[in-house]
Amino acid sequence: MFADKDISKFNNIETPFYYYDTDLLQKTLQTCADAAAPYQFHIHYALKANFNPVVLKQIKEIGFGADCVSAGEVKRAVEVGFDNKKIVFAGVGKSDKEINEALDLDIFCFNVESIQELAVLNELAAKKGKTAQVAIRINPNVDAHTHHNITTGLDENKFGINSWDLTECTDALKASENLKFIGIHFHIGSQITNLDVYKNLCVRVNEFAAWFEDKGFKLQVLNVGGGLGIDYHNPDHQIPDFGSYFKIFNEFLTIKPGQEVHFELGRALVGQSASLITRVLYIKNGKKKNFVVLDAGMTELMRPALYQAYHKIENLSQSGVRPESEVVKYDIVGPICESTDCFGKEVEQPESFRGDIFAIRSAGAYGEVMASKYNLRDAIRSVYSYEI
Repeated sequence: MFADKDISKFNNIETPFYYYDTDLLQKTLQTCADAAAPYQFHIHYALKANFNPVVLKQIKEIGFGADCVSAGEVKRAVEVGFDNKKIVFAGVGKSDKEINEALDLDIFCFNVESIQELAVLNELAAKKGKTAQVAIRINPNVDAHTHHNITTGLDENKFGINSWDLTECTDALKASENLKFIGIHFHIGSQITNLDVYKNLCVRVNEFAAWFEDKGFKLQVLNVGGGLGIDYHNPDHQIPDFGSYFKIFNEFLTIKPGQEVHFELGRALVGQSASLITRVLYIKNGKKKNFVVLDAGMTELMRPALYQAYHKIENLSQSGVRPESEVVKYDIVGPICESTDCFGKEVEQPESFRGDIFAIRSAGAYGEVMASKYNLRDAIRSVYSYEI
């Protein structure tokens, strides 16, 4: 990902910052689009993964829609130029204000997550004289075999409508004059690398689709969500296997004539496109631990502190420069006044020094968007490959 000329120029840029490889992002987006095209699958990009305007512009230009989980994301998508009729609005806790704002923008669909939300949406749409298109998000009780903090499709999770409430749900749909029911929606989790999980999802989608059709509902949309993972251990130009991913849904999903299959991909599209570039402030060597103290911390990249996420860490200044250098095990930490402000423990690195430039890889998803100003830190900046 990093050419020598890029690394040398990093020395002249104030750290920390996110570095975006826009060429890799474009290649990833095009690979996904090409893999989905034979099946005429519809892709909505999940803005929660990264809503950097430069990133969003590239995604919009490839022709994808937008998957949003707040009115702020809906408005950002519209501002960037996404087609309103390709915007879906999900989220377990949409406020009245958010629903009204999305209604005013005439988005494609609301992914509804509770029976109570159906009633609220119907009432608000009626007040505006509008009809809102809705898909029912169903909790399929499918184990995504991923980290428990990013699993969303089990009975114990807060997301979606449970199967035992679906009869009440269909009764509510029939009684809602200002709602148009167009499909069913699923999302079982994030960072899924075992593709067999999606075969199980397809079985459940087929079962629920048949159930709704038996009740007299015609389904226009089967929205199967996203969650496809990336390889955090091998980040160099690793593009997910979109071909195998889409092939599973083509083979195992029962798709009726005229039905559309929609996906909501986030991390898989943007995850490998950015690295957090940071500089060593201090080296603290002790009897039990050696520490590299960086100028980036959990305020810039929350994932390791939030759920012990792994990111590959590289000392760019020493890479290939001192092949004879001693390898040292360091705890790679940040400057924040929290013990959880740690990117990795006992990480093998060449002997490192104050001023060395480090890259924390695979940070294009849930990196910049989760940054905070805790400790009154400066806002994180972004640098793009075409700028250096």
